[in-house]
Amino acid sequence: MNDKEIMTNILNAVKGECDLMMHGAIESSTPAVHQAFSQSFNDALALQNQIYAKMSAKGWYPAEQAQQNEINKVKQKYANQ
Repeated sequence: MNDKEIMTNILNAVKGECDLMMHGAIESSTPAVHQAFSQSFNDALALQNQIYAKMSAKGWYPAEQAQQNEINKVKQKYANQ
């Protein structure tokens, strides 16, 4: 397994953690539990962002720039609702 595959696996695991923490916060029954899940969610999001940044810097997670006409279509769609 190469470094890119390892980082991809770690990123996917952290994304899964984010999903679990978000749902935990949404479904929590007390303020204390909600706060614990929310903090864990924020920590996981920060970690996900760090991993993404490292992968992106190495060219392992390329992102395409959105075309302005596509952005305008989405804006128009939601402006009419």
